[in-house]
Amino acid sequence: MSAEKLNINQWAEEDRPREKMMQHGASVLTDAELLAILIGSGSQEETAVELMRRVLAACGNNLNELGKLPFDRLCSFKGIGPAKAITVMAACELGRRRKLAEVNERTPMQTSRDLYNYFHPKMCDLPIEECWVMLLNAATKIIDCQRLSTGGITETLVDVRLVMREALLRRAVSIVLCHNHPSGSVRPSRHDDLLTDRVSKACEIMGIRFMDHLIITDGKYYSYSDEGRI
Repeated sequence: MSAEKLNINQWAEEDRPREKMMQHGASVLTDAELLAILIGSGSQEETAVELMRRVLAACGNNLNELGKLPFDRLCSFKGIGPAKAITVMAACELGRRRKLAEVNERTPMQTSRDLYNYFHPKMCDLPIEECWVMLLNAATKIIDCQRLSTGGITETLVDVRLVMREALLRRAVSIVLCHNHPSGSVRPSRHDDLLTDRVSKACEIMGIRFMDHLIITDGKYYSYSDEGRI
């Protein structure tokens, strides 16, 4: 006869996630243990830690992939109901916002890596394409950053006149375009090349510096400036 399953409260005190955090700090906890603290309980079959280990395993033990799971997919895991799914999604969103907050908007944007670090938290988990424009002053500090368009899985349409209008209204000295590729490929499409060319010509006429056009995915990016194409 198999031994009766222990719940978290029956574990040795040093193995309980909350007690472990209080005694040793959050850094010693695994991802599953941290998530278990948030959801509070597991099910009759498994503890909260085991439940979150199972969920993480389905995501390749990758928190970025966990953050991409929609509400319905999270609820499909046995033991995860609406309240727990919302809690996990809220935790992932807070993680994204913290990462975004780490990039001070008044820090000069001097390299493509600076731009990627700013845009990645905004766009890494998007299931469809979005295009954004960053408006910069003479010191390459951010004046504003605005979403220009939202499209489908493969492309989004951008009105170049809208880009120029925003740049002129905010008295931007430089601009940056950035859009994501949900497919995971950073290779520019013909549409990307045409958009870059049109914006470049418009900026030249208006005396605005077209600093870069970035294509980003989760972990990679393509810079038209780095490639010598602007």
